[in-house]
Amino acid sequence: MEKQHNRGQDGAGIATIKLDMKPGSRYISRYRSMAQNAVADIFGYVQNKFVSIQEETPELMKDTEFLKQNVSFIGEVLLGHLRYGTHGKNSIENCHPFLRQNNWMTRNLVIAGNFNMTNVDELLEQLYELGQHPKEKADTVTVLEKIGHFLDDENQTLFDEYKKEGLSNVEITQKISKNLNLANILRRSAKSWDGGYTISGIVGNGDAFVLRDPSGIRPAFYYADDEVVVAASERPAIQTAFKVQIKNVKEIEPGHALIIKKDGTVTQEMYREPTEKRACSFERIYFSRGSDADIYKERKKLGQLLCPQVLKAVNYDIKNTVFSFIPNTAEVSFYGMVDGLHEYIRDVQKDTLVNRKEKLSDGELDELLSMRPRVEKLAIKDVKLRTFITQDADRGEMVAHVYDTTYGVIKNHTDTLVAVDDSIVRGTTLKQSIIKIIDRLHPKKIIIVSSAPQIRYPDCYGIDMSKMGQFVAFDAAIQLLIERGMEHIIEEVYQKCKASLLLPKEEIINHVKEIYRPFQQQEISDKIAQIITPKDTVAEVEVIYQTLDNLHVACPDHSGDWYFSGNYPTPGGNKVVNKAFVNWKEGNNQRAY
Repeated sequence: MEKQHNRGQDGAGIATIKLDMKPGSRYISRYRSMAQNAVADIFGYVQNKFVSIQEETPELMKDTEFLKQNVSFIGEVLLGHLRYGTHGKNSIENCHPFLRQNNWMTRNLVIAGNFNMTNVDELLEQLYELGQHPKEKADTVTVLEKIGHFLDDENQTLFDEYKKEGLSNVEITQKISKNLNLANILRRSAKSWDGGYTISGIVGNGDAFVLRDPSGIRPAFYYADDEVVVAASERPAIQTAFKVQIKNVKEIEPGHALIIKKDGTVTQEMYREPTEKRACSFERIYFSRGSDADIYKERKKLGQLLCPQVLKAVNYDIKNTVFSFIPNTAEVSFYGMVDGLHEYIRDVQKDTLVNRKEKLSDGELDELLSMRPRVEKLAIKDVKLRTFITQDADRGEMVAHVYDTTYGVIKNHTDTLVAVDDSIVRGTTLKQSIIKIIDRLHPKKIIIVSSAPQIRYPDCYGIDMSKMGQFVAFDAAIQLLIERGMEHIIEEVYQKCKASLLLPKEEIINHVKEIYRPFQQQEISDKIAQIITPKDTVAEVEVIYQTLDNLHVACPDHSGDWYFSGNYPTPGGNKVVNKAFVNWKEGNNQRAY
């Protein structure tokens, strides 16, 4: 959990199941925390349960059977989750794991996961039809209750079957535990889910599962040997915690569930037909831990592929250009750009030495051989604040104070400053903090370089970005339409989007693409540069974005690019983008799903 801490800032939770406990003994434990350091708080809470034993009878600390019988959280099946709250209130009720309790051991269910469902309304309607009355409208509730319903149904079916065989209730309970068909329960539960998800769960008897959506949008990895089975959303967490090599950590296949029976049997079973794999590329650019070997290489490649655009923008003047990065998550892409700059310099040196070596003076030769990119750390994150997913009302005040700068390394009104960012979503931090700060260094020009393409469309599968008005690229396109007398396109798209919401989601297409169609990428980038440039900025400001083609070159196995391209992997995505546009046009500041 600590090694996935970058995924969880707002809260965390754990649950454990003890196997083969006697009736009347507590066998499920759960604890959730919203403390500032939730992981430390949780394990401090658990460790406090050992204090009296450690002090009074320390020899019992080695007696695992005694500890299992007498101390909560000592169990064989463990589930942990870190909350990264991109939407909704930060309350203890929103922290996973979620628990559905019952006196029948095999009807108890604990779940936790990384998931967003686009069709919560539809799923709630199905629960109503089953006779349930969910206590709130949330995808976590619908997922828990859907799986819980079919878990109950499976239990009842097996009970009736074994009762006909004349078995006693105690014998039936044991047989249900042994023969519970988790794959079948998940097939029935997930039949109509539309979204991106990795969901893990434990049944009260100790059976467990981890399932991944059919498009492979959300990541899921596992490792298994004779002693342990572990699954996580990031590979390095498993590698570090269990000291295993990368080759031994496997990926859960899209549309499949890793199923771990109480007896230790591990299988991977298909619960839904996989669709075209559209693994999320934004996970690679921003969200996942950069210590994963493949992600590290991909981020470096993203930076390297930006070199031709950057060199052109600085007119190939390496001598009077300073290269830096903001924020820390852009550091690896920055290294890739620096590698690309070194390659360019070697090519210049080689070409000059081959073709002009007789004409070079000693001074020119010295200057040629001393060519190197000027690399500095200029924007320094001064406080540990996470502004990307902070409540909108609080962001403005926070971002103005997040960064400080390094003075004395820029030649006044001579140097161009190139700063690499991992992505530009709102542009708020750039406008309210970073550009103001680095303009104090008096560069001639500031070039902000995004290692990701322009974020134009909502994401409804991972990081929650479901409001059109939050995207600076969308704002730029709207402003261009108005400036050029093309407002009719806005109205036409609105009418099409509104009409589409009456259709089944499978028949909906993304009409918002028409907003961007009249413009080249650079036109939108130039408008973004105007939008994010604060008043009184002296330096010229330019914005360069990664191209979609280069994104796929850098991340060939993660083709999910809907926030950039508008090509959603599930029908629900098209409904969400059209709803988001309708909300924006009507001034409705609500989530689009």
